[in-house]
Amino acid sequence: MTTKQTNVKLVTAAVFVATFMTAVEGTIVTTAMPTIVGSLHGIEIMNWVFSIYLLTNAMLTPIYGKLADRIGRKAIFIFGTLLFIIGSALCGFSDTMLTLIVARGIQGMGAGAMMPVALTIIGDLYSMEKRARVLGLNSTAWGIASVVGPLAGGIIVDTVGWHWIFFINVPIGILLIWMIWQFLAEPRRRPLPVGEKTVPLAGSDESGGPTLAAVAKNEDSEGVAAAARPNKPMDIAGSLFLMLTLLSLLLAFQFLGDHGFDLTVGLLLAGFVLGLVLFVFTEKRAQDPVISMELFTSRLFVVVNLVAALGSGFLMAVDVYIPMWMQGVLGLPAGIGGLVLAPLSVLWMVGSFLAGRWLVRHSVKSVLLTGLLITLLGGASLFLIPMAASWLWFFAISTILGIGLGAVTVTCTVSAQSSVPHEQLGVATSFNTLARTIGQTIMVSVFGILMNGITAAQLSDNPVTNDPDIMNKLVNPQTAKLLPTEQLEPLRKILFAGLHGVFGGALCLIAAALVLTVVIRDKSGTIEDESI
Repeated sequence: MTTKQTNVKLVTAAVFVATFMTAVEGTIVTTAMPTIVGSLHGIEIMNWVFSIYLLTNAMLTPIYGKLADRIGRKAIFIFGTLLFIIGSALCGFSDTMLTLIVARGIQGMGAGAMMPVALTIIGDLYSMEKRARVLGLNSTAWGIASVVGPLAGGIIVDTVGWHWIFFINVPIGILLIWMIWQFLAEPRRRPLPVGEKTVPLAGSDESGGPTLAAVAKNEDSEGVAAAARPNKPMDIAGSLFLMLTLLSLLLAFQFLGDHGFDLTVGLLLAGFVLGLVLFVFTEKRAQDPVISMELFTSRLFVVVNLVAALGSGFLMAVDVYIPMWMQGVLGLPAGIGGLVLAPLSVLWMVGSFLAGRWLVRHSVKSVLLTGLLITLLGGASLFLIPMAASWLWFFAISTILGIGLGAVTVTCTVSAQSSVPHEQLGVATSFNTLARTIGQTIMVSVFGILMNGITAAQLSDNPVTNDPDIMNKLVNPQTAKLLPTEQLEPLRKILFAGLHGVFGGALCLIAAALVLTVVIRDKSGTIEDESI
């Protein structure tokens, strides 16, 4: 009996499409949000359209990673894509802001499977050397999405209506499901007796586990490729405590950014600590934990995930506050804010490809330090740039940051995958995705608090106007034109002070990542596991 082979090129193309679809969802919705708010009348809860998507995504990402290791990548990816399609359709049919928020939550639940499982599939299909290059190419989908999303969102809203920014996901998602179903040949998984360990198959990759191509050559008695999986009960309690922990943490920082510290935030942080304690206690006793505590005995695994979180947090400062500088400090149109960030998206791919080449020849530590030093150069330039600097300087800074962050992100992903046994590849990949999401969610709130605190203090010390909404008017090019000329310069100085503080805080994140990277033991030439 002939075993069906994976069509690597078409499966890789499907992964790229999935990455683009989930990436464009954020930018296209942002563009359409003013129209959506005007239609559904819910400006006071508008932020939850974005927050609920991130929350449900982050909560379920590690669960999907574990299921992908137990059940298989194919089934979990198809399930997540189907859920994403259902959520998208419900978003399109929404007639109130509340129903839209619920539908976005369902969308996020689906996206939580799509991205980490897609990256896990790449980890299965490619060796470490090729994996970094493919991940670099895959990351260009984010860059394309950042350019295409706002443009497509504007065209769709102006022509067929905002509902279609969600409906368009349905046919694309159906195509994705068909491609993965048709072209990904995954081995049938047979139960493994408790206590027995998996044995690497012929053709194993660098992590010691079998690639899909290797598994296909190791057929069982029926002629069908088989992969062993532990015959142990699913860790339901651990999964519930993990979701409680993540929900409490992310909601705490969401409310902290919105309202500052209050009783609700305090209770949520207490819930996070309690959930974390219960989760660790449960995982140490579970037969098949959703996230094995053994993963955290690997120095490399811990460090690259912390660096991924810090780098993603730094990226939030760049993405959110450089456009604000363009509009509020320099008084330029909104389009310039997107233009100066374009090199970051394009050069991200270059940094990814460079990291792929460097990882073959040099240690993880040296590659990560190189990427972080390039990022530090860009971050320091952003922190030191004077108020009157031309927008062209930001174009150059964005170029530097694209190379540095591209190299750092791909190195962290490949290293996280390569630092664990192959049977834990899905968990490792999903945890790396989760680390980046947590970094983004926490730091966007922290930067908001930092920005608001500095500008409020500056306005108190140098009262320009009694208007409490004055800074919002300043950063909007349309309302800024209506402000008195004598107020513009002092208000821009106040905004500059706030942005300066944010970029200073962001620079500290990269400095912390550099310090963390130093603890990796330098092993030249390959990615190896390191125990604490």
